[in-house]
Amino acid sequence: MSKKIVVVTGSPRKKGNSFAMTEAFVQAAEAKGHTITRFDAALKNVGGCRACETCFRTGKACSFDDDFNTIAPAILEADAVVFSMPVYWYSIPAQIKGVVDRLFSFVVGGKDIAGKECAVIACCEEDDMSVFDGVRVPIERSAALMKWKMVGEVLVPGVLNIGDIEKTDGCKQAAALAEKF
Repeated sequence: MSKKIVVVTGSPRKKGNSFAMTEAFVQAAEAKGHTITRFDAALKNVGGCRACETCFRTGKACSFDDDFNTIAPAILEADAVVFSMPVYWYSIPAQIKGVVDRLFSFVVGGKDIAGKECAVIACCEEDDMSVFDGVRVPIERSAALMKWKMVGEVLVPGVLNIGDIEKTDGCKQAAALAEKF
């Protein structure tokens, strides 16, 4: 069964390691017949949540008009959401954190977003897998709060420089993730 999958990336490096894994996932998912809508959050203007709680009252997800208002409708329509990012200072990069924080608008706005599938693709410089906790745990907890089903995680340590991902099976793992949707 074909699904609508939204992919939100968090790296500003277009040729970086998480982008390479994202590309592998997107190609594999499209080959399976899924429709992919991709948002490179680092290349968009998405600010943090201002907690004004006026979500969806103006006809848009957020009263503060930025690129989140183009991402939100796609997420509402999606069957699944995949977050792809490098780990920055043991956490979610700011470039994607604004999108994650503003998922709050669906809750405040009373939108029924339960039942979606979710996955995370991430890489980091260090070899210690606990480095991923700052990415993995917030995404997993956010998915649980919204009643989304986590279908998989691709967590690849030991990559920093552009091209380092090619020394791992990270792209292969990301492509295999498409099989879980």
